[in-house]
Amino acid sequence: MSTNTSYCDIKDALLRLGIHAVNPGASTGTTWLDVRGTEVMSYSPSDGSPIAAVKQASWEDYEKVITLSQEAFKVWRMIPAPRRGEIVRQIGLKLREHKEDLGKLVSYEMGKIYQEGLGEVQEMIDIADFAVGLSRQLNGFTMHSERPLHRMYEQYHPLGPVAVITAFNFPVAVWAWNAMLALVCGDTVIWKPSSKVQLCAVAVHNIISDVLKENAVPEGTVCLVAGSSRYIGDDFLADKRLPLVSCTGSVAVGRKVASIVGQRLGRSLLELGGNNAIIITPNANLEMAIKATLFGAVGTAGQRCTSTRRLLIHESIYNKFRDILLDAYKQLPIGCPLDPGTLVGPLIDEKAVETFLAAVESVKKEGGKILYGGGRARVEGHENGHYVVPCIAEVENHYHIVQEETFAPLLYLIKYTELDEAIAMHNDVPQGLSSAMFSTNILETEKFLSHAGSDCGIANINIGTSGAEIGGAFGGEKDTGGGRESGSDSWKVYMRRQTNTINYSTELPLAQGIKFKI
Repeated sequence: MSTNTSYCDIKDALLRLGIHAVNPGASTGTTWLDVRGTEVMSYSPSDGSPIAAVKQASWEDYEKVITLSQEAFKVWRMIPAPRRGEIVRQIGLKLREHKEDLGKLVSYEMGKIYQEGLGEVQEMIDIADFAVGLSRQLNGFTMHSERPLHRMYEQYHPLGPVAVITAFNFPVAVWAWNAMLALVCGDTVIWKPSSKVQLCAVAVHNIISDVLKENAVPEGTVCLVAGSSRYIGDDFLADKRLPLVSCTGSVAVGRKVASIVGQRLGRSLLELGGNNAIIITPNANLEMAIKATLFGAVGTAGQRCTSTRRLLIHESIYNKFRDILLDAYKQLPIGCPLDPGTLVGPLIDEKAVETFLAAVESVKKEGGKILYGGGRARVEGHENGHYVVPCIAEVENHYHIVQEETFAPLLYLIKYTELDEAIAMHNDVPQGLSSAMFSTNILETEKFLSHAGSDCGIANINIGTSGAEIGGAFGGEKDTGGGRESGSDSWKVYMRRQTNTINYSTELPLAQGIKFKI
């Protein structure tokens, strides 16, 4: 397989994004700190080339950031929410200006194809737009009091400095899903990005800094601490000054975060792994199902939490669907993510490749059959890149490897006879993020969406498992963590709820009819 190496030159984009040979890893929103940590070089997974380095933020740097963030919160929370929304609107405009360059950096540093990189930045823009409207809708509600001449209502107050820990696969969008909502809610934000994609975080802070300065946003309102666990680890999670820690990552990482934050009775918003399945019934539109499967299984080289991992196919159409899918896989262009002709880019690093290869071997050992792919892919001119050939395997749902999430393009085909059997297998995994069914039969689709259907946080009909809209609450159940972020009423997690009672009489009736002689 070959690729056009000219597409992979991003020097001009780096210059426009303010990325230097060495970049500081801590920002207070308007000021870059003179950090003291070691330099960590970021390499592109497409060809192994060094991009630029980030000097790691140390614990001392974090202390400066959290102190400023606490002070900024006292000011930011009192700015009217619509005014906070106006600032977020301007952030969205800045992101529009830099969409192509930032999308290119996301693609080159993370490995997703350029169109997906652009799409990720568009998600940032979309959630900024959503947050602008939300800034005028942070509503509470009233209820009737049982006491005469009393009024009761509930309202929401800003929470404080919010920690946002993001994973490598969505290096900028997940931050925006959290940060844009937290900001209009009156919180300050401290971002700790994945050590694998720190340049993307640096670029975002370069983009938004002018907006913060022009609007005299308090220093410390939007902060960055790009530091490895060597510098900022468990103590960060244990910090009581962070009332909420939003973490996107693996199930193992989520368990650790929940344990440490829970020990101090803090709040966790967890977005963890998925083991997402599509049920394809005899009443499915097969052309649509094939397209959704391809996008869900090989998009981002299978490195989405919503990637399609399992296909549950009715026995009457199994062979036909399998053969069409195999033919489509054989035509997938693998190569440099910035090449317009590429549909499958690299995995994030060599460790991810080794995990993929080990999973393929596990499938074989447990009795599964590899139908296609499963090895390394050679891309001419990018021999140091981390490429694999997307794999299709016939398996049984109970296999140990099938019960796990392999963060790579490994798709499992499973045959079923009855719909109840398919739903049972669908739910019989530890994770519960995204799910889908392809069918034009309303009896089947409604069952899938009923109490007895999918146990996932997201359940779709006639669309795939990936590509969630920002307007809906995003998250899942079971080992996926139970968190919800982005749209709907997810904003409530970034605020503290308060019940208020007002007595506008001259009497003070006491509970249980108790009376004091005064």
